[in-house]
Amino acid sequence: MAAGTPDSQARFGQSVKGLLTEKVNTCGTDVIALTKQVLKGSRSSELLGQAARNMVLQEDAILHSEDSLRKMAIITTHLQYQQEAIQKNPFLCFDF
Repeated sequence: MAAGTPDSQARFGQSVKGLLTEKVNTCGTDVIALTKQVLKGSRSSELLGQAARNMVLQEDAILHSEDSLRKMAIITTHLQYQQEAIQKNPFLCFDF
């Protein structure tokens, strides 16, 4: 293999340095993008966990409300029975 002129060797060295620098910059950019994606993924997991906790809290509130409505329906029925009884015999209210 014949040695090239010093001028061609210098140009080749500069070309290799330029390509190496470009590859290093590209690799650095890719690492930064990957890091951002990993952080975004971990944040997504955190947000998903928070959404699940909020959903459980909402479900508990709905169940509690449903129970309260059921109790109110029972009370309403009893009040209606009392009202009907009073209307059927209004003289029972007055204790002479």
